[in-house]
Amino acid sequence: MAKPSGDGSSGAKVGGSYAINVEMFKKRLKSFYTSWNDHKEDVWGNSNALAVATPPTSDDLRYLKSSALNIWLLGYEFPETIIVFIQSQIHFICSQKKASLLETLRIPAKEAAGLEVVIHVKAKNEDGGNQMEEAFQAVKASSPGGDDPPIVGYIAKEAPEGMLLELWSEKLKGSGLALVDITNGFSELFAVKDETELLNVKKAAFLSASVLKNFVVPKLEVIIDEEKKVSHSTLMDDTEKAILDPSKAKVKLKAENVDICYPPIFQSGGVFDLRPSASSNDDNLCYDATSVIICAIGALYNSYCSNVARTYLIDANSMQSKAYMVLHKAQEAAIAALKPGNKVSDVYAAALKVVQSEGPEFAPNMTKSAGTGIGIEFRESGLSLNAKNDRVLKAGMVFNVSLGFQNLQASTSNPKTEKFALLLADTVVINDKGPEVVTASISKSFKDIAYSFNDDEPEERPKPKIESNGVEGFSKATLRSDNQEMTKEEQRRLHQAELARQKNEETARRLAGGGPSNGDGRNNAKATSDLVAYKNVNDVPSTRELMIHIDQKNEAVLLPIYGMMVPFHIATVKSVTSQQDNRTCYIRIVFNIPGTTPFLPHDATSLKFQGSIYLKEVSFRSNDPRHISEVVQLIKSLRRQVMSRESERAERATLVTQEKLQLSSKFKPIRLSDLWIRPPLGGRARKLTGTLESHPNGFRYSTARQDEKVDIMYGNVKHAFFQPAEKEMITLLHFHLHNHIMVGNKKTKDVQFYVEVMDVVQTLGGGKRSMHDPDEIEEEQRERERKNRINSEFHVFVNKVNELWGQPQLQGLELEFDQPLRELGFHGVPHKASVFMVPTSTCLVELTESPFVVITLGEIEIVNLERVGLGQKNFDMAIVFKDFKRDVLRIDAIPSASLDNIKEWLDTTDIKYYESRLNLNWRPILKTIMDDPEKFIEDGGWEFLNMEATDSDSDNTEESDQGYEPSDMESESQSEEEDSDSESLVESEEDEEEEEDSEEEEGKTWDELEREASNADREKGDESDSEEERRRRKMKAFGKARVPERRDPRGMPPKRQKMR
Repeated sequence: MAKPSGDGSSGAKVGGSYAINVEMFKKRLKSFYTSWNDHKEDVWGNSNALAVATPPTSDDLRYLKSSALNIWLLGYEFPETIIVFIQSQIHFICSQKKASLLETLRIPAKEAAGLEVVIHVKAKNEDGGNQMEEAFQAVKASSPGGDDPPIVGYIAKEAPEGMLLELWSEKLKGSGLALVDITNGFSELFAVKDETELLNVKKAAFLSASVLKNFVVPKLEVIIDEEKKVSHSTLMDDTEKAILDPSKAKVKLKAENVDICYPPIFQSGGVFDLRPSASSNDDNLCYDATSVIICAIGALYNSYCSNVARTYLIDANSMQSKAYMVLHKAQEAAIAALKPGNKVSDVYAAALKVVQSEGPEFAPNMTKSAGTGIGIEFRESGLSLNAKNDRVLKAGMVFNVSLGFQNLQASTSNPKTEKFALLLADTVVINDKGPEVVTASISKSFKDIAYSFNDDEPEERPKPKIESNGVEGFSKATLRSDNQEMTKEEQRRLHQAELARQKNEETARRLAGGGPSNGDGRNNAKATSDLVAYKNVNDVPSTRELMIHIDQKNEAVLLPIYGMMVPFHIATVKSVTSQQDNRTCYIRIVFNIPGTTPFLPHDATSLKFQGSIYLKEVSFRSNDPRHISEVVQLIKSLRRQVMSRESERAERATLVTQEKLQLSSKFKPIRLSDLWIRPPLGGRARKLTGTLESHPNGFRYSTARQDEKVDIMYGNVKHAFFQPAEKEMITLLHFHLHNHIMVGNKKTKDVQFYVEVMDVVQTLGGGKRSMHDPDEIEEEQRERERKNRINSEFHVFVNKVNELWGQPQLQGLELEFDQPLRELGFHGVPHKASVFMVPTSTCLVELTESPFVVITLGEIEIVNLERVGLGQKNFDMAIVFKDFKRDVLRIDAIPSASLDNIKEWLDTTDIKYYESRLNLNWRPILKTIMDDPEKFIEDGGWEFLNMEATDSDSDNTEESDQGYEPSDMESESQSEEEDSDSESLVESEEDEEEEEDSEEEEGKTWDELEREASNADREKGDESDSEEERRRRKMKAFGKARVPERRDPRGMPPKRQKMR
């Protein structure tokens, strides 16, 4: 019987038997014959007939052109089957079971290409010789007349296997027909993939990258960290099981549709083989210093292949680091050259050019090919990325871009790490605009693949010597701390520069990849054609008088038109107005018609009844003002009710269907009682607390009322947070969801459960209570005990749920309660009020005040710190997301004192940040990027935000010679400038000591007092006062005793003169 490929697009299993996808067969059969006729002389050897013989099935992993044709054309592999294509017929030689499946192709073949399907059934007791003779006769009959024998194309490199194919090969060679190899023809046919094939490749690539990222890398880290002895072959077996069971890699693909392209490859310890046919040996994984570990994984989805390979460095030396960086740049250059219109040889040339310029010593060690085409076959012949291939690249082609350095020598004393190799491989799809790396989810940047386990190394590095250069008045401790601070800033600047390069590369790939945008289902509104007031004419109510009538039950407006009552559904009414003129009243009804709404120009009705005439508006005159007023009110009231109902129905329709909650039956559910919920449930539930229970596949919150329940499925939880009460009044659990759910009548993605840890107490009498009052002390102690008890109960609940989420059936969800890091928090205004923003390990959140803020760090493209400059009391943060259609999130009025901490946090979380002196209008900026992504990439990507590039040249020349400046020297220079004094800026050592002694006697300056007041306000979280208001209060208090600073006409603070 036919062997299924699992490709649901070409074949499907229906009712327990297999069926060929007829539409896909017709499409690809037509494409096949078009290629044969158009390129008959170029790649098909000018053949009159094509013969393809598929061998019996084998347990070995192998890729054959005959099997590929079966899968591509029919959706299945038909073993021991011979197919002969001629210009007017398709001949199949096969068994009776296969023939019954192929019978369905007769009509589709006729419709697609005018071909007759002829099936030669070989009985079990026959060798098939008679059927073969019939096929040969058909070939000879269809060939044009002449002395030359007909030319039959066949796949020369495939040796015959089995009795049927051996007999076929013998008869074919002795038939007197001319034979020609057509391997290149099939290579051309399979090279450009259609949408279905590309989707299969992308799913296979996603599985490969996910297995490496979510299974292999964590496993390697545990092995190295715990110093386990695990062989390469063991790693290979475990990884193969993870591919065959995608849930282990946190991938939701059906296991029956996946397979391996080749056994996973793990190499280390000086023995390396970069060929795809390499295997994992039984040696233990080597992770000594300067070790190199190569991991290569190929997953297959619906018979389509993918490949990804990464090299990991352990305590790499400088030579290994340089070699990897050169290889990384070379592979990126090769990927960038995969553009429609380029030659295949351009890809290898681009990689070689980078190696020769960046690391010429590695050029002799570079692999002779940069990869191959990939699809149903792991290596598609004719699409090798070498220096001699002149084939032209086309959109729809897929390549395994595999580049490496082999036989490299490292200067180490360990024989296992002396010889090493490097390998990088990615699956790349060529789109109309350029390449799309479909395995990009597993990083290959140096910081992510280089591991350092040598903890003693930083202590062994010699500390830099610091010369005083005559400045002996400053202590060594002060100079050392300043040097270390400068070094830290320098490291942060270097890291940000590397992040900028990586971010621009990532953005360029994403924008170049393009692809269809993910629909959000917003336009799936209820069609007007679904609005039926009356199913039958007889259902229309009869009225004695021809007057406007409102049918509340059927939601219709009956209008008298030409002596008949014509019904209109209330949803078709756009507006209704009335006007009174003396004794006469007018009523005007305007209807919704196609094309009047700019955002929804056409609905289902207009498309269904094209060419119909629509009524736009109608007016009536009446002598009864009271009736007209009543009609207007009834129409408006009914329209409001229907619109409200339809709006709620449409909102619920956009909800993603959740799985059903499985209640705990064997074990008692984990429970947390007396909780409030936000957003609150409607009705009486607002005044009732509830209980949160953890069940096998989700949470359930319920109150004392039976109908008040909220279910949250584990699979819908994107982030879970636990925030114990410290300086807040509540302890809370917060769930940020993937998809909206309904809580009461509100659709929300954020659900929170909390308990107030302190009761609101109001003292009667108004008298002040002493700090030593026993009642006050006892009350505070009760509050502390209550807070600790509630926090402890939440801790127990969270720990138990974390244990539940750690079970095998839920590990794929990768859920764990995250806890805010208060020491990294800062005040800001994300909405209307100032709140305390707190980072977690994966998010930036504000969970105390509503509306809540949950920003996933992995979704952030860049962060721009705006209004950063001298004299500014606060600044703003603009967060740009990777989805450019999403609005930029602003957090305003952040105190300037938090600037350094925010920079350090962003840098440690690998988020690229920029600084600007002004606020930017982000909507037109993002629109410009989306409209012309190529121009954005050519102009350097996000580097247009880099203000340091323009300022550093002028500032560095002056500041580099300054050296160390005492803090009070600046204030002196300013005062001397105001007095136009020409004294020297450098004071003697005795003068400085006298000034330091007299500072306390003279009292604090206004600047110091203002700084202390600002710090006090910041502790209270009150940063709402603007700088202008504070300056106005300052001038009012001091009058004209102090002249305000001169400001630049552009509004910038005055420039401070540099000391030379």
